[in-house]
Amino acid sequence: MATIRTDVLGHLQSAGVEMLVGTVVNPAGLTHAKVVDVARVPAFADAGLGVSPVWHVFTIDRTGIAYTDRFGAVGDQRIRVDLGAVRIIGDHIAWAPADFVDQSFEPVGACARTTLRSVEERLASSGLIALVGHELEFTLLDDAAAPVPSTMWAQYGLAGVLEHEGFVRDVVASAKRAGVELAQMHPEYGSNQFEVSLAPLSPVAAADQLVAARMVIGRAARRHGLRACFSPKPFHDGVGNGAHQHFSLAGAGGPLFSGGDGPRGLTSSGGAAIGGVVAGLPELQAVLCGSILSGLRVLPGFWAGAYACWGTENREASVRFIEGGPANPVGANVEVKIVDPSANPYLASAAILGLAADGIERGALLPPETTVDPATLSDAEREAAGTVLLTGDQTAMLDALEGSSTARSVLGDEVVEATLAVRRYEASTYGDRSPAELAEMFRMAWSV
Repeated sequence: MATIRTDVLGHLQSAGVEMLVGTVVNPAGLTHAKVVDVARVPAFADAGLGVSPVWHVFTIDRTGIAYTDRFGAVGDQRIRVDLGAVRIIGDHIAWAPADFVDQSFEPVGACARTTLRSVEERLASSGLIALVGHELEFTLLDDAAAPVPSTMWAQYGLAGVLEHEGFVRDVVASAKRAGVELAQMHPEYGSNQFEVSLAPLSPVAAADQLVAARMVIGRAARRHGLRACFSPKPFHDGVGNGAHQHFSLAGAGGPLFSGGDGPRGLTSSGGAAIGGVVAGLPELQAVLCGSILSGLRVLPGFWAGAYACWGTENREASVRFIEGGPANPVGANVEVKIVDPSANPYLASAAILGLAADGIERGALLPPETTVDPATLSDAEREAAGTVLLTGDQTAMLDALEGSSTARSVLGDEVVEATLAVRRYEASTYGDRSPAELAEMFRMAWSV
């Protein structure tokens, strides 16, 4: 291990790196960082750097701490960067994701990256391999977090690319230098809104890549006098930002989402995985889109997947199934549409894959496919199909999470406790504010 770390240090130094930024993401979706001189990189990886347990419960208002008995002023933890995941970002800066450990270097239960790794290992113990591909939407604002002109903007239009040509070119080039594989980038529906799609990787590596992508995008925006807004609802009367997650599963017999004799070619295990996700979404919604702004986005008619159901290429279903074929060379996969950028990406992946694993293990039933916009169905038709309208009420989401044995089984008590703490702080402190006030107050909370 020492030799590998010496090699990493030598590589960074030969590349002209002067400092390394190590990051962790907490349950409120906030990205926290520590920085060391390049010569201190081995120490950051070995002994780690000290942090208070309250890092898990910092809140989105930039001042609050959602104290609990477990997460308070007493005690110390370490964060250790993973040198196997180092990326050179540019301008003499390198970046690496970090894990929380205790003073004996044992994993901390509230560590999001460790939680996702444990779900990945749970799948592996059943002979399953997962791949995850992230999509990320963001809105460009000026350096005061105000809208920029959109005279030439049109939904998915070429004008948007050309208006921000320098920024787009910068993102593409910077991502390539950082080893962030952009599958595509395009203007979105909202004014000055873009989306990037990242190539699929194993779950932890995919979440790492997403965090790196946010850093690349944020830095590129600054260079052009802009700011990248990752709020799920930048303006209360505007378009929301999503952070959809695609996943696929494969075992010794091949892919689970194709080659079977079930609906749309699903294998029995593939159907059970989808059934597990659909059934579990109401209980784990607070992990996927649980911020005080998230409920403003998860509404019917906005392609946010407001109904817990599944359907092939159905963008109003919370779980969109994409068949494999010539136009989809990566193969059949599932997209969970309700995830937004206020979520911790590690915990969101852990929740989704944990529900899929749970569904396979208990042989969950695959609900009937929803082949139309679920809002066009009658109440009786939705009830017969088991289709549930997901709540937009933050307190209701949190109550469902708190009472969920499945959530604790998938994520662990510490993650659930920390998530409840930071999100209940939001609800109790700011729940009486109007949507317009909330959107303005937290517009840049998740930006980097």
